[in-house]
Parts: sequence; structure tokens; C-alpha cells
Amino acid sequence: MPKGLKTVAIAALAAVTAAPAAGAQDITATRQLSIHLASEAAQAALAQCTQQGYRVSVAVYDRSGLLRAYLRGDGASPHTYDSATRKAFTAATLGRTTAEVAKRIHENPESAGLANIPGILPLGGGAPIKIGDEVVGGIGVAGAPGGDKDEACSNAGIAKVQDRLK
Repeated sequence: MPKGLKTVAIAALAAVTAAPAAGAQDITATRQLSIHLASEAAQAALAQCTQQGYRVSVAVYDRSGLLRAYLRGDGASPHTYDSATRKAFTAATLGRTTAEVAKRIHENPESAGLANIPGILPLGGGAPIKIGDEVVGGIGVAGAPGGDKDEACSNAGIAKVQDRLK
């Protein structure tokens, strides 16, 4: 093999073998909620609200904005589907409770545009699901007589699975 061609071949081989190492730095790993964990959290939230006499719907989204679980309780109004799913989406994608989002919009006119983002619902009842400080999902409840009561049920759902959020 001529010397120049041999040098090109070695350089090409070095580039090919180095590419995966460089590319690996561009890949990130994220933790996702399992369907089992999402379902269990939704069931616990629904049970909490049902025990208090509230007819609600519950939704759980993962961090990437995908619906993982949805339950519509007996007697829950049809509009609770949209409210629960949007609250869960809001909590999962913004990483804060929907009550905090509503407060931020109310107190800061520059944040008012958040309410216009598709899927966002700044009403109490949604809470992020976290592993430490990392948001891995969101749960939303709709149908109780007040966002604070919806949020208490969301928190009950999170509490049910908290020991496995590691």
C-alpha cells in the first residue's frame, strides 16, 4: 500500500472508532414513570377523592408529556377529562404545581402567555412527580369543589408511590 494511502486509511479508521465516543456524549438518559407506578398513583388519588365524596378524573403524564394513566371516577362530569389531563400535563412539563403556575400568572403579567400554551391549565389540582429535584411526571385531578381539594388528592397519589421514586 502506498504511504499516502496508508496514512489516509489510518486516519479514517481513527475517525470511525472515535465517532461513537464523541457521539455518546450527545446522548442523555432520563428516568420514566412505569405504567404500574402511574396507575397506582392515579388509583390512590381517585380513592382519596372518592372517600371524600368527590366525583373526579385523574391523569398522570410522564416528563416528556405523554399520558401514562387516566381514570374517570363514577359520576365524574365529562369536562373533568380535559381538566385533569391538562393539569397533569402542566405539572409534568413546567415542573411545579398548577396552583403555583396560576399564582405566577396572576402576579406577573409577563407570565400571562403561559396560559396560551396548548395543554397548559393554570388551575389548582396538578402536582409534579419528582425523584429528588428531578421531575419525572405530573398528576392532575379535576372535579372536586376547588383546586386545593383536587391538589390534596393529587398529593395523596404521589404519597402512595413516594417510597419508590428513587
